[in-house]
Amino acid sequence: MGEIRPLLAERGCTISPGVRLRTPAGAVDHLGAGGQTGIIDGTGIRVRRPAAGREDRGVLISGKNEQNAVEPMILTDQNGRVLFGSPAGPGSCADITHARQLGLVELLADGPVVEVLADAGHQGLGARTGRRVVTPPHRKFKNDARTGARRRTSGSARRTPHAVSGSSTASPT
Repeated sequence: MGEIRPLLAERGCTISPGVRLRTPAGAVDHLGAGGQTGIIDGTGIRVRRPAAGREDRGVLISGKNEQNAVEPMILTDQNGRVLFGSPAGPGSCADITHARQLGLVELLADGPVVEVLADAGHQGLGARTGRRVVTPPHRKFKNDARTGARRRTSGSARRTPHAVSGSSTASPT
């Protein structure tokens, strides 16, 4: 850790000298003690494709970018200072799955009161963590400007059969 601090400092990222955060629990506790907001995201790193014939050859393929990648989960404070970087998981693993595997759901639900900002890849964690993870609204819902209520957008509106008005046969008069 002593070698990386000068490299991070050259790029404008600093971590307090006394802070050593090696686990997600340490990072969450650090945020809670300081009353800070955290930011979490997975970042894809391209890697070479595994050799032909290996059974794990397809595991690294990211469905989003269609590239071979590994993806570490990064937790920063509100100023963008890196607090925790997870071991790299396969690029095919979704952000929300990676967060669950790291135990962040339990840490945020049962630990100190911390607000964590996340992108749309973490939707659903807010409900499981007592609204401690804040994500953008789902794209198929939109807030109505007049009432403030959430409604479906036209592209995802539920299909309902049209009501039949009157009888289909005309009566002779």
